[in-house]
Amino acid sequence: MRHPLTIAVAQPAVGADAHAKAIREAQARLVVFPELSLTGYELDAAPVDDFAAISSACAEANAIALVGAPVAGDHIATVRVDADGAEVVYRKSFLGGDELTRFTPGPGPVAIDVDGWRVGIGICKDTGVTQHIEDTAALGVDLYVAGLVHHDHELDELEARAERIARACESYVAFASYAGATGGGYERTAGSSAIYSAGGRALARAGAEPGGLARFTLT
Repeated sequence: MRHPLTIAVAQPAVGADAHAKAIREAQARLVVFPELSLTGYELDAAPVDDFAAISSACAEANAIALVGAPVAGDHIATVRVDADGAEVVYRKSFLGGDELTRFTPGPGPVAIDVDGWRVGIGICKDTGVTQHIEDTAALGVDLYVAGLVHHDHELDELEARAERIARACESYVAFASYAGATGGGYERTAGSSAIYSAGGRALARAGAEPGGLARFTLT
């Protein structure tokens, strides 16, 4: 039986300590972070393999975190972190721009279980690719989450993608969107992380600045 799930989308400063702080403050069972959240959008950053501080925060908060990081094998990944440790659960399928010279595409859509909720995962460009959306919808997800890095002038596109995914998957959607300056020419990023209904309506939204967080309980 599926129980209500409290989810948060967070946009902290770079680094494990900031992530741990966000997890402790979120008061949520599932906390979703942006693309490459642990390093920023710095495509030459070394793979991340130390998640101890985040795991400790998850243990304190009884939370599961989905963090963004470069990982071994040259992938942009979503890493599931909880009290028991860390596991790479998704590797970005559709790469763009300079990512193609540094990273390898992942094998495709996945769905993970979070307390009986079936959660599909995407990372940034994936969210605009019809094949990815359709293949994730075919997995029968209850919730679609994605970590993003976008310019601040692309908010309309983010809203359109969220609505498209929500309707295709007939599910809630949660976008954790990077906030603040980072590499790759992103002098200003969008922030405004949000959680959407299955009809694509925003249910909760963070502000544009680093440190923001939005929370909602899914039923």
